[in-house]
Amino acid sequence: MQRQELGAFLRHRRELLRPSDVGLVAGGRRRAPGLRRDEVAVLADMSTDYYERIEQGRGPRPSPSMLGAIARALRLTLDERDHVYLLAGHEAPPRHCSLGYADAGLMCVLDALAPTVPALISDDLANVVAQNPLNIALLGPIARAPGRAHNFLWRWFTDGELRARYLADQHDTLGREHVADLRVTLGRRHEDEAVRSLVAELSAASAEFREVWARQEVAVRRTTRKVLLHPEVGRLDLECDAVVSPPSGQRLVLFRPQPGSGAGERLEMLAVLGTQTFLAPGRSR
Repeated sequence: MQRQELGAFLRHRRELLRPSDVGLVAGGRRRAPGLRRDEVAVLADMSTDYYERIEQGRGPRPSPSMLGAIARALRLTLDERDHVYLLAGHEAPPRHCSLGYADAGLMCVLDALAPTVPALISDDLANVVAQNPLNIALLGPIARAPGRAHNFLWRWFTDGELRARYLADQHDTLGREHVADLRVTLGRRHEDEAVRSLVAELSAASAEFREVWARQEVAVRRTTRKVLLHPEVGRLDLECDAVVSPPSGQRLVLFRPQPGSGAGERLEMLAVLGTQTFLAPGRSR
């Protein structure tokens, strides 16, 4: 393990980040650039003392799971994440492992689309890692939900409220498309416990999923026509395109209005209404 090199690298990356880069409020004036060590510790779900010792080149070798948490907290790229593992004396994880946060390149596109096009970013297991405000207004908050609740597949097969936002006639087709795409991921990541765990939990939670999974259908999701029934603006006929980032394997999913359907005007209305009208007063998700 190269303790000093690891500590220096983490410190340098920490100092490059602004609080706004990781969803924190800057607060008052700061004496030094970048995030504070205690902020990184909170983001990585570890004690400040533990993180400080890693940065200072002291203490035991951090475990792979701890390194993964630090990589997520510091928003490291895949190359930077691999470098951290190697400095700590561990083998770098497979490239298809989820970052746990959004691909930086896709985030730029997501932000650019924000005023007019609902969009989200997910990994190949359908874990939603980012949504722009218009997508939150369309589907509700998913990316920050705890546990399996931030996985779109899990929500599709276990959350009746989410499914109710989609035209009932499309439920069977959309469910089959999602499951066929998951089987593609299983084939590519057949030794990955994260994939098998998701399949096992979905099988235990949903008889419908078990039935669809047994069909052995395989297909990558690319472009799909969807009809959403929004409680505030009504019917939305949308084209959903998935754009994949090769470095991370994450997908930017766009919800484009179908020409001539009136969905464009209704999305403009939804942008004005914002996210606050999606939930009834006093309710949370």
